[in-house]
Amino acid sequence: MCITIRFIAAAIAAMAAASVQSQPLELPKLGYAYNALEPYIDAQTMEIHYSRHHQGYVSNLNKAIAGTTAEKLSLEDLLLTSGRRGDAVRNNAGGHYNHTLFWEILSATPAQTPSAALQQAIIRQYGTLDSLKNALNQAAASRFGSGWAWLIVTVDKKLQVCSTPNQDNPIMDVSKERGIPILGIDVWEHAYYLKYQNKRSDYLAAIWNVLDWAAVSRKYDVALNDPLLKRIEKDTWQALKDFHVVMAQTFHPMEDGNLKPIRERAGEMKLKAELLKVSPIPASFNTAEIRKAIDDLIKGSAALEKSVRKKAKDDTIKSQLTALHDTFHVIQGLCSH
Repeated sequence: MCITIRFIAAAIAAMAAASVQSQPLELPKLGYAYNALEPYIDAQTMEIHYSRHHQGYVSNLNKAIAGTTAEKLSLEDLLLTSGRRGDAVRNNAGGHYNHTLFWEILSATPAQTPSAALQQAIIRQYGTLDSLKNALNQAAASRFGSGWAWLIVTVDKKLQVCSTPNQDNPIMDVSKERGIPILGIDVWEHAYYLKYQNKRSDYLAAIWNVLDWAAVSRKYDVALNDPLLKRIEKDTWQALKDFHVVMAQTFHPMEDGNLKPIRERAGEMKLKAELLKVSPIPASFNTAEIRKAIDDLIKGSAALEKSVRKKAKDDTIKSQLTALHDTFHVIQGLCSH
C-alpha cells in the first residue's frame, strides 16, 4: 500500500512539474517607469522597446515551441541547443533572454562602481574600469548591423568582452565566445534611434549613466557558481557531442530491434571514439575517471567494429553496443557532476 501511495504521489508530482514547466513564457515586469531613465533613454523608446519588441519575442517564442518537446524546456536549455532548433526559436529565445538581462542592469539610480570582487576581476584583466568600458564600447560600435556587446564570465571564470549578431548570446551553441552574460548592451536601432538617430556612439556614451553596477556585480557573483557554466563548458567539447550523435543514431534503433544503423556505422563509431581520445578535454572534466572511460570507449568501439566486420550474431552486437552505451554514459554522468 505504501509503495502504491508513493508511486501515485510521485506520478502526480511529475505531472504537476511538467504542467508548470510548460506554462507559456511571460514578459517580465519592468522595475521602473518608462520615463525613469530620461534623459539618457526616452520614455517612448522604452515603451516601444519593452511592450512591443520584447513582448514580440515572448509571443513568437511561445508560438514556435507550442505543441513541441521544446515547450517543456527551460529558457537556458533552449539557448544551449538553439543551433538545432531553427531560427524562430533561436531568435526569439535570444531576444527574450537578452532583453530580460538588459532591463535588469539599468536603473534610474544606478551604482556607479562595481563590487569589490568584480572590481578586482576587472583590474586583473582590463587594468581599469574605464578600459573595460572602452572595450565594451568598441565591441558595440564595431558590431555591424544589429546585435549586442557583452561582458561575460567564461567557463574558466574569467571576464571577457565579446559581441554577437542579432539576438544571439554567448550561452548559445552557435556563439564563438561562450559564457554567462552579466552585462549586455543592445545595439539594435530600435534601442536608440528615436532619440539618437544614427548616432550609435552618442547612445553608447549615454548608456553608462543608467548602467547599474550593483546589478552587474550580483550577476557576476551568481555566474561564478552557476551550474550553467559547466553545462556550457561541456557543450564546447565538440568531439564528445560528435560521438553522442553516432551513439544516439545507432543505439536507439537497436532498442527497437533495428541493427542496420550500427552494422553500417560501427567504423564511424570507432573513428569518433579515436577523435574523442585526441581531443582537448575541458579543464573541469579532465579527470582520471573520464580519461579511463574514454580508453574504455576506444576498446569497446574497436571490439564492436571487429564483430560487425565478422558478421557476428545480433545478440553479440546488441551486448557490445549496450556496454559501449553504458561506458559513454559514465562520461556523460561525470561531466554532469
